[in-house]
Amino acid sequence: MLQDEIVKDIQNAVDRRFDTQVDFTAELVGFPSTRGNEATAQDFMAKAMGERGLTVDRWRLNVDDFKHLPGFSPGVIDYDNSFNVVGAWRPENPKGKNLILNGHIDVVPEGPLDMWDSPPYAARRDGDRLYGRGAGDMKAGLVSCLFAYDALAEAGYRPGGNVFVQSVIEEECTGNGALACLARGYRADAAIIPEPSGDTLFSAQTGTIWQQITVKGHPVHASRATEGFNAIKAAYVLIQALEELEAKWNGEKDQHKHHCGHHHPINFNIGKIAGGDWPASVPAWCTFDLRAAIFADDDIHQRARELEDFIQETAAKDRHMSNRPPEIVYQGFMAEGFALSDMENAAEPIFLLGACHEKVYGAALKESVITGTTDARFFGLYANTPGLVYGPRSVDVHGFNEWVDLESVRKSTQAIALFMANWCELEKI
Repeated sequence: MLQDEIVKDIQNAVDRRFDTQVDFTAELVGFPSTRGNEATAQDFMAKAMGERGLTVDRWRLNVDDFKHLPGFSPGVIDYDNSFNVVGAWRPENPKGKNLILNGHIDVVPEGPLDMWDSPPYAARRDGDRLYGRGAGDMKAGLVSCLFAYDALAEAGYRPGGNVFVQSVIEEECTGNGALACLARGYRADAAIIPEPSGDTLFSAQTGTIWQQITVKGHPVHASRATEGFNAIKAAYVLIQALEELEAKWNGEKDQHKHHCGHHHPINFNIGKIAGGDWPASVPAWCTFDLRAAIFADDDIHQRARELEDFIQETAAKDRHMSNRPPEIVYQGFMAEGFALSDMENAAEPIFLLGACHEKVYGAALKESVITGTTDARFFGLYANTPGLVYGPRSVDVHGFNEWVDLESVRKSTQAIALFMANWCELEKI
């Protein structure tokens, strides 16, 4: 660990620029960067990186560059207007380890505007809370990557190793943005992903499978409804049955060391549904989107087959669906689970992050296991790079009135800056 005087200088540097950091975060929240609409927010990030003297790499994703790689997930929309941005610091005389600071620019849809207390893309500060879609997940964390780098310069230093600040797309539905960075050749000895982890380190995460299931019915006039086959009702039969499979998988948790202590590690979610064409017609079709979690140590292809088999076996018991089996397609996540704690080369960065956290918080760094997925899996599973998910506390991510705790942002930014200073070593400006 660096000398106490340097540690304090870096922490003070974060504090001096923190109001600017909050204003920058609020401005970034103002970009409604849902999937397919990230380009202007990425322009904003590229400009900020360039102003800091980082070498800026902004490129449009081309699926042919990474669709053959492990970890690829089938996209939901095309990449015609989809850009990643990386700001790189490469010292002339490198001496320390290299570091990736990775965050995603994309946010989930905001939902009905009248259910927010204030407009979701007009960031609102209330004391130590910053409200807005993406404020917590994860624009505050993404911005902290830049301002942690700033803190070193403010204190009179530059990193002694390579630092790559990555602003990526599509974390919320495939993770292909992070995968595209690997395909482009970005590598380091460790990666920090400041997702809203609640000031803890994620030691393991579940995987995720997205399936889209379509049931086809037989349309007739509603006055003769008993003569037709209602696809919406049939879809509901499948949805109810999937609750049984969810319970079965949760019943297996004692076989999975990372999630055996969680009361409900596996969650199935029906996130979207649509069907039918006319109130007076028996619906001829119904499509619903399933998000299914898997354990960190599961075989994802085996679990996907288990899902498919269960759906078709359930359909085969219905006299109508048995003749027209449901169609199952994959759009979005085919994300394997990941456990940082299983990586042999993770001990050193975990120990250092714990020491930096304790310097800032005055308490030991806690570890937690989550029932969601992050881009950390790409670094850990496919690049042998410990992916440390560590960031601020946030409330109601993916919900209404999402907010991030600014005091937590300030402290986690300090801890990330100290990690960078120690991991990469320092050179005097």
